[in-house]
Amino acid sequence: MYEPIRTKSVHSTLARTPSDFPHRSREEELDIQLAGHLAALLAVTDELRALEPSAELDVAAERLAGQLTRLRGGASPVRAAASTRTSRSDALHQRAHALAGRALVVAASRADTAAAILSAERMDAHAGTAVV
Repeated sequence: MYEPIRTKSVHSTLARTPSDFPHRSREEELDIQLAGHLAALLAVTDELRALEPSAELDVAAERLAGQLTRLRGGASPVRAAASTRTSRSDALHQRAHALAGRALVVAASRADTAAAILSAERMDAHAGTAVV
């Protein structure tokens, strides 16, 4: 009723050829994603520090930079210079809250306790001022 397959399977052919591009593990992908979210959160934190300087934001920025250095294998993160445009503080807090939430999800999925705790703390810090 059915005609037998006469050619080799595409899947078996591809399985034997070496890949032309490097593959990353799930953990490496999550590290990259977490570092990206934390870097964006650090940039927003630096903008908030320029608008409303506080010791709490200074400590948070240093802790974020420390986590980024750890995730990037010792490479220190690039810090954002204060922008000259005027940003609304509540919009920055809302953005920081969302970024911290994304970082928390990724940190939890890769079981990174230190990054998860820091992300949760940053969410709490920006929750009172962010309009969610």
